[in-house]
Amino acid sequence: MQDRQEKISQVVVTAGQMRDIEKRIFVVGMPVVALMEKVAGLIARRIPEIPANTPLLRGSRVGILVGPGHNGGDALVVARELYFRGYEVWIYSPFSKLKELTSQHLQYAQSLGIPIYQTIEQLPDSDLLIDGLFGFGLERNLTDPIASAINQLNELSIPIYSIDLPSGLHTDTGVVLGTAIRATHTFCLGLWKLAFFQDRALEYLGKAELIDFDIPLADVEAVLKDAPKIKRITRAKALATLPLPRPAVTHKYKEGHLLLICGSRRYAGGAILTGLGARASGVGMLSIAVPESLKPLLVSHLPEALIVGCPETETGAIAHLQLPENTDLSSFNAIACGPGLTRDATPIVQEAIDSKRPLLLDADGLNILAQMGAIATLKKRQAVTVLTPHTGEFERLFPDVADAKHDRVKAVQEAAAQSEAIVLLKGARTAIANPQGAVWIVPESTPALARGGSGDVLTGLLGGLLAQAATKQILVEDIVATAAWWHSQAGIIAAQERTELGVDAFTLTQYLMKALT
Repeated sequence: MQDRQEKISQVVVTAGQMRDIEKRIFVVGMPVVALMEKVAGLIARRIPEIPANTPLLRGSRVGILVGPGHNGGDALVVARELYFRGYEVWIYSPFSKLKELTSQHLQYAQSLGIPIYQTIEQLPDSDLLIDGLFGFGLERNLTDPIASAINQLNELSIPIYSIDLPSGLHTDTGVVLGTAIRATHTFCLGLWKLAFFQDRALEYLGKAELIDFDIPLADVEAVLKDAPKIKRITRAKALATLPLPRPAVTHKYKEGHLLLICGSRRYAGGAILTGLGARASGVGMLSIAVPESLKPLLVSHLPEALIVGCPETETGAIAHLQLPENTDLSSFNAIACGPGLTRDATPIVQEAIDSKRPLLLDADGLNILAQMGAIATLKKRQAVTVLTPHTGEFERLFPDVADAKHDRVKAVQEAAAQSEAIVLLKGARTAIANPQGAVWIVPESTPALARGGSGDVLTGLLGGLLAQAATKQILVEDIVATAAWWHSQAGIIAAQERTELGVDAFTLTQYLMKALT
């Protein structure tokens, strides 16, 4: 049972896929009315348990917003159940035509004496609103009078709980279709929908939770089998992937040797933060190539690392790599390149790209790659490449890919397919894609990570894991997704203890281990 729940919690579907899954359930005999009763019953039991500014006690006033489809039917069953439990319930039903089952539930609610209103002006005060206007699959823009009603409801200073998806959001892209309910809590039904992981939708979703109504895993797998998988990275999945277990007999070079190429006189901190991120990964051996003038500084912060001082340009960038005797780039299990380099280090980035080792590019490594022509350059590589751009860097790397701000998941899939690299697009919901179109999404994060240097920490952490993965035969894309999850969790824990204002990048490195305990 736990295995099923874990697998279900990872699945993310489009509106079309959800329709097909539900169709399979109904075709084999599950009555729609039975499913509606089950789902609404789960929601009705959950509502009083949700912490709010004001506890929802018996006698509290609850307004139910009812749409014309089965989402409205779900809301009406919730209304009935709350009414029977002693809440003061009223219904807002502005539509003249309803689906048959929804109409029957409305008729029964009316027979119970629950007040029903057709216009926004009639609505009484309430302590909570339940949004059942529109569920998944909405594609057209909302117009008046319903659009105006939603805008007025959003202005009320009371909680709004949405069923399945806040009314007015596109299920796949998270785009606001004219206007949308700004929910404080959303009950996602059955399986996670793609909109929950689009950055643009987050301000409308509030706190989101999955209402698992026991969709058979076989039906999910039957529908998704031929489609690229889109998955949430869960804690269980991440901890199962991390290459922490080590054999009793081992040595440092068996646990991965990472080369970081980073830093300049102008951006010395980037090299330190990247190194600290790599240290936390547990990598067996860490070498850091920096301009010669930075070597004493790096040694003081990372005494266990081999600091390689390199000749530098007049501007303080690395002029060329000067590795120890009998060492070249093939000596390392992975290379991470970019933080703090400046664009004066273009020859260094080219050298790293020409290597045959797994390569992670970030920051100025990405900016230099963009100048080279990312897609043509990467297709020549003979080893795995991982790119970790934020939205601005992504647009410079892939100017012909669809706008990442519109549909992040589609954009990262296209970029990975075109470049034949693994692409990690940073954001409130970081998305990772491999060249085959599979996507991993980090399901939660914190605005505390919107600080200079936090991306450098991720580069080091991920680089260290990549080096270890090379010695343990672990899928690179799993390692990339795990590193992103780990980084986000550290930020969340740090923000809980120190507030969002107290999580600078150096502090973040001190919370990486706490995220695994």
